Amino acid sequence: MADKQLHEIVERAVAQVFDRQLPKLRSELVERVLAELPAVSEVIASAPSGGGSSGLVPAISTIHAGATQKEILRALLDAGSQFAARVALFVVKGGMASGWQGRGLGNDEAVKDFPLDLASGPAAHAFQNRVVTPANIAEMDRRFVKQFGGPENEQILILPLVLKDKVAALLYADGGSSAHLDSASLEVLMVSTSSWLEVVSLRKQVQTQRDAGESPPIERPAAPARVQTVSSFQDPFAGHAPKHVSKAPAESVEVVEVASSSSGIAATAPATDPFAGLSPEDADTHRKAQRFARLLVDEIKLYNQAKVAEGRRHKDLYDRLKEDIDKSRATFQKRYGNTAAASADYFQREVVRSLAEDDAAVMGGNFRGQS
Repeated sequence: MADKQLHEIVERAVAQVFDRQLPKLRSELVERVLAELPAVSEVIASAPSGGGSSGLVPAISTIHAGATQKEILRALLDAGSQFAARVALFVVKGGMASGWQGRGLGNDEAVKDFPLDLASGPAAHAFQNRVVTPANIAEMDRRFVKQFGGPENEQILILPLVLKDKVAALLYADGGSSAHLDSASLEVLMVSTSSWLEVVSLRKQVQTQRDAGESPPIERPAAPARVQTVSSFQDPFAGHAPKHVSKAPAESVEVVEVASSSSGIAATAPATDPFAGLSPEDADTHRKAQRFARLLVDEIKLYNQAKVAEGRRHKDLYDRLKEDIDKSRATFQKRYGNTAAASADYFQREVVRSLAEDDAAVMGGNFRGQS
């Protein structure tokens, strides 16, 4: 009886710790997403409501339904094949990339253990710079092109899957014979997959503690709570040993700057900078706060499309989304409420701009005015 009571106490305590840490985890994941992909909020916001992007929400839901790392990665490939005619996932280990699985390549089994050149071309650019890299098939690894051919319009895309601040895999995508290649949706899928893999890893750790009957570390007064972050993420490809890799070094290859002309990438600076009059530190804080607000609101809109539509129609949008808005506002305030960007209240502005389409009356009478 005593053992059963102890088990129940520990289980409740672990569950409470996990519930308390979820908001912090969510905030950390969003911030890391912004650091790796600053334009993700614009990508979501600019995605058309119809056409190929209409399947983005169910695609993300399928990825988030995965309970294991392999399930999540298979769901990524299945979802990716909705937004590209051909996709293939390559595992990166020791500075070398090898095929894992593919979709739409004719002989998908041939992708397994296929060695992908990371020394040059768009794959090297995506790996070394951790950025989505569009390119021409002529720039791709010649062995890959010989084995699998290329798309008719010659346009391809390489997307990095970043875990533990490193590129764990690369996703190759092209339009095949149909030129069907939705780069914006693929970009969002990769960010969602990375974040969900980290959440699953944390859940696994909590479950392991619960099964072992361990007391949650946050209950120990002598030491601060220990919460798994992205730095302790478990490698989903830990058991993957490519045939062509022979005792590769533990560290990845040295990052070398790649000329943007080699991959057709050219950075474009904004025409005007609204933060030009601020110090570099304050300007950076404002930009990060603005992007963070956009991503938080985009997430609300992404998962509550029906409520958003009804709220706009009946002019009671805040009442329908109150819990989500208030939680996201608290997350934003916790991170930027005491910074140089606090007075701008970017979250409040973004709620009105994105959810209410710049019509504050749509939010309803219970929505508090901008502070």
